Amino acid sequence: MPLPELPDDAIVISARVADWREAVHTAGAALVASGATLDGYGDEMVRMIEEHGPYVVIAPGLVLAHARPGDQVVRDGLAVVTLAEPVSFGHPHNDPVRVVLGLAVASVGGHLESIAELANVFNDASVIEALADATSSDEIRRLMGVPA
Repeated sequence: MPLPELPDDAIVISARVADWREAVHTAGAALVASGATLDGYGDEMVRMIEEHGPYVVIAPGLVLAHARPGDQVVRDGLAVVTLAEPVSFGHPHNDPVRVVLGLAVASVGGHLESIAELANVFNDASVIEALADATSSDEIRRLMGVPA
């Protein structure tokens, strides 16, 4: 299963946020803007982190924010948010974070497949820094290997 498309509406470059919650909400807003989710999905992503801890900080500087498939998901979607200033999620090894990915999947099976595809993108750890430093949506799409 290929990664979902990444339209311009799903990309936010150099966002200025106060904390991790605002960073996750920014990714949620990008998923809403792209038509992948409804407004409450950002709240669901934050709730998952509050309940389960910073497990979403999957690599140094990188968060994969997501929530369970449900009525807030319209279709599979991906958002990429780069942060102007890194924020801490409370992870013992992978903080601070400069790149927040927001993932929405419509089915449980798709959830696991999408995470596996994303893992392939980040087999090369230099991709995280390149994303954090990207200055255009096209550059982010190229690094992620996804269409517009």
